[in-house]
Amino acid sequence: MSSRAYLSIENLGVTFNAGPKSSEVLRGVDLTIDQGEFIAIIGHSGCGKSTMLNVVAGLLPVSMGAVILDKVAVEAPGPDRAVVFQNHSLLPWLSVYENVRLAVDKVFRSTKSRTERHAWTMENLALVQMTHAKDKKPAEISGGMKQRVGLARALAMEPKVLLLDEPFGALDALTRANLQDSVMEIHGKLGNTVMMITHDVDEAVLLADRIVMMSNGPAANVGDIVTVDLPRPRRRIEVDTDPAYIAARHAVIEFLYARTRWCGPPEPVFRAPAATRAPIFCTAA
Repeated sequence: MSSRAYLSIENLGVTFNAGPKSSEVLRGVDLTIDQGEFIAIIGHSGCGKSTMLNVVAGLLPVSMGAVILDKVAVEAPGPDRAVVFQNHSLLPWLSVYENVRLAVDKVFRSTKSRTERHAWTMENLALVQMTHAKDKKPAEISGGMKQRVGLARALAMEPKVLLLDEPFGALDALTRANLQDSVMEIHGKLGNTVMMITHDVDEAVLLADRIVMMSNGPAANVGDIVTVDLPRPRRRIEVDTDPAYIAARHAVIEFLYARTRWCGPPEPVFRAPAATRAPIFCTAA
């Protein structure tokens, strides 16, 4: 594997054991991600996409191999990796502002003054266009707005890698499109490193620099990688007819529906323990 890779997944294997039975979800996964790259992971149910993301997040141990982030082995959750899950975990008794401020205080209490932490909280709310709702409680805002708050909370931690586990999967099409545009705009401003799990081919092609296509489980691996040769910034109406967009989309669909097909049970469902679902390390949209 390249020693220059910012995030390196090396010969990764994950096996779940339940008494005498075991289930090998991933075997020998190798992937390198450059700093500032946007990677989409796609594949059929049961191919270990979320398992791989949870390993990178430090929420699951590896059975073999390693994950190296900025030359340091990943062995536990940490603020250098912020996770946005599909189902939000905003604290219902806190306001929008307080939900983001909680993470800011935890990560930056010793390095930023109270005034600086307030300004940083507001800056990240502005980044996701949520300053107008800063005093509202989660029950008072829409699902899409909750997603934005979760994203703000994750970004406010200044993670080295932003991990997105199907963050738009539960949203209607219009809200999903608006949030996709927001994520593209934020990535353009920050140049941050993003790893996103998705089932949506068009979403993957629109957002990603590379699309990692997983083979079917059990013992899933990287089946193929498609490079999306589209300049940024991208505008969905313009790229929809771009030959590079069409070619990338066709390559992903051909892999998913011609070269592979779902042929087994879904991977074991992993739920992070309550302690790790707190907004300190793992945040939800």
